[in-house]
Amino acid sequence: MLLLASGCATRDWVREALGKNEAEFDKRMTDQSERVTGLDGRLQGVETGAARTGEAVRGARERADGAFTRADGAFARAEGAQGRADAAFTRADEVDGRLTRLWSGRHKRDLVETVQVHFGFDRWDLTDAAQTVLVALVRELRENPRLTVDLQGYADPKGTYDYNVALSQRRVEAVRRHLVEQGVELPRINSVGLGPIADKSLPDDKKRRVTLRLMVPAE
Repeated sequence: MLLLASGCATRDWVREALGKNEAEFDKRMTDQSERVTGLDGRLQGVETGAARTGEAVRGARERADGAFTRADGAFARAEGAQGRADAAFTRADEVDGRLTRLWSGRHKRDLVETVQVHFGFDRWDLTDAAQTVLVALVRELRENPRLTVDLQGYADPKGTYDYNVALSQRRVEAVRRHLVEQGVELPRINSVGLGPIADKSLPDDKKRRVTLRLMVPAE
């Protein structure tokens, strides 16, 4: 009987120990399963984050590629604009050079013909003979608009210097007014009164004159 009781107690202890071991094993398996589940969740989170990061990287790369493309286009447009600006500066320099040459040569003219109109003593009105002399010159000025005329007035030395300067200017004004009345444009006429001629070898009646110099621009 003692042995039988001892055997029963041993079996009960074994079953109890096995039960405890199974419970502990189940608990450990449950813990491990929960840890695995947690790790799976974290792994999925990491994968999701990695996917988002990859998408962000691809988006950033695409934006960078677009920015580089736009930058290349901007550089190309800038180079084109620079080329056009250089061409414009070149043309401006050429135009400036032509204008400079024209301006520097604006006073270069060639003498075509010289005509003299004479006046009476202390007179500045045009005689019939003087007007006849001017007919041919007026015709030339009308037919050739490139021609201009320089008027230089003189007087004999009798009287004061200032008076003779004013007299020579009045003679020039008389000739200029006649040319304008005959249709010659005023800007084509240059005039100046130079006063008395002191040359004693020249008769006084030859000193009372206006010299007309017909000019053409130099080629």
